[in-house]
Amino acid sequence: MAETVLTNTGLDRFLELVGGAPEHHDPAFARAAEAVLGLLALRGADRGTGLPEPTPELTRQLLVEDLPSFVYVPPGGLALYPAVLGALAARFDGDCAERIAGVVAEAGTDFERAVHDPGNLTWHRWYASLLHTCGADLTDPEDVRRRLAALDGAPLPDGVRRADLMGRTALADVLLTEALTRAYVRDAEAPPPVGPLLTDHAVASGIGRVATALQDRWTAAGLAEQLAGPYAHYAPGPDAFPHLVLADALLDEHLDHHGDPAAPVPPPPAIGPGSAEEDADALLAAAEELAEEEFEPYGGEAPHLLYVVYQRGCSAESVARKAAEYEDWTVDPALEDLPVPVPDDAPEAYAVPPVPELVRLLGTPELNEADRARLEGPARDLAAVLDRLAATGLVFRTGDAFGLTPRGAGAVRYLLGVRGVAAPDAAQAAAWPASVLVAAAGGWPAPVAARVLADWLHARVDTAHAWSQLLDALGTVHAGTSGAAATRGLFTVLDTTTAPPGALRAALRDPVLGAYALRALEDRGEEADPIQVPTSARALHVLDALPAKKGPLESRRAAFDETAAAWPGGSAALVRAMAGADRHEAERVLGPLGITLP
Repeated sequence: MAETVLTNTGLDRFLELVGGAPEHHDPAFARAAEAVLGLLALRGADRGTGLPEPTPELTRQLLVEDLPSFVYVPPGGLALYPAVLGALAARFDGDCAERIAGVVAEAGTDFERAVHDPGNLTWHRWYASLLHTCGADLTDPEDVRRRLAALDGAPLPDGVRRADLMGRTALADVLLTEALTRAYVRDAEAPPPVGPLLTDHAVASGIGRVATALQDRWTAAGLAEQLAGPYAHYAPGPDAFPHLVLADALLDEHLDHHGDPAAPVPPPPAIGPGSAEEDADALLAAAEELAEEEFEPYGGEAPHLLYVVYQRGCSAESVARKAAEYEDWTVDPALEDLPVPVPDDAPEAYAVPPVPELVRLLGTPELNEADRARLEGPARDLAAVLDRLAATGLVFRTGDAFGLTPRGAGAVRYLLGVRGVAAPDAAQAAAWPASVLVAAAGGWPAPVAARVLADWLHARVDTAHAWSQLLDALGTVHAGTSGAAATRGLFTVLDTTTAPPGALRAALRDPVLGAYALRALEDRGEEADPIQVPTSARALHVLDALPAKKGPLESRRAAFDETAAAWPGGSAALVRAMAGADRHEAERVLGPLGITLP
């Protein structure tokens, strides 16, 4: 059908012009030519000569965006598309062939990557690949139907979710429909001499039908009709994924927290078995029920509660501490990530913890029984919201502690993943290079970072080489930026008692971590040569030990003066060394003390 939908693409003329070469008689070459010429024409290539003229911009878009979105490229057929572009460019005067060859060479790797990227798969491209593997004739709609009927269920490619394919298919549908609409309008406004790309009859039948015809021609004949009809359950659309509303809310939470979907959330320690989609639907149902008036004032906080617990590495949080935050009570930032013990058992009715426990959780020593009573109402309201979430089996609340069950962790990880948030599991994080892990862990709560870094080392049997890789990353990732201090601070969450002595001694000469390594060796009672530690490393160790925000300015300045008095050359030399080693952190710590950096 597509041959009669896209007219005047110059396909017949092109095949006639290149017909002399034996490889151009291959039906696969003609199929590639039809897609290339059709897409170039759709995107507005000049057809004044009867053939669509490729430009560098259109060529790159074709290779990196359009072909990977709309066309199934069988194994071994990848080289045909650049070959078509080269043969087409050779039909034009000037340096067209040379320019297109340059773009093809430059974009070749991106083209191959994009075609094979599971993230670019649509339902139509995926099932075309399955049918090709089964030996189907992709040009025969009856054979396509028979082979589709013989498929045992609807398998998915490894690591790809149904929602991923659905979303990419919906996007491809929109992009193709928009391209067809623009092409029709463009030809109507300025009729080309060679004739319109789309006939009035084709457009009258509906742009959607035209798009479907092209999908069939570029993937498998009759496939779109089958996936819209008897095999619609093989290619579910947006209505099958109501939980994506909750996924959007969790994405918003992540962007509020990190500002970038590529910033990874920490992996949960365990993910329970179950259907992530069904569990996500259950969480959505609970969240929608909680949005009703009876669950005010915290009923609308379900996405936030799910996200903050996941962001803690799925370690338990305190109902009382969270309620205090909602009520704008002062919570010591140093205690926000403090682990909350989960009791083996607790009464079903919620009760605010005793005053001493509240003081431990909030870091506010002056709390009393009156404060505890004042927190009772908000905390009970929040506990009611959590109990409704817990009814799904995906969240738990035991006493004052609440969190995600292993299945709940899997559901939230799935929801984050379908909206593009980097959400590794424990095995994926353990397989990362040291630099990638360290860059991510710097933004995680310290207890979570400690667990994941330890798991990374254990996965490499705690060898000296693994420790050296990790220590090197702590000193180089984010170097020279405002994140350098948090990155090297990860050294303090490592269990250096298990580190091979050789790795720590090798780190003595590190310009960033040398003094940290020296202290670790000294704490273990092992020999270490302090002379090897560079001045910059000693200055950073001193800088990181200074109180940055806590305490009155007078005591913080006194702490600096006491340290500076013992530094060779005094305070001026110490400030120079700190500024040279980490100017960002030096300004943050020393600026409030009235100390100007050189």
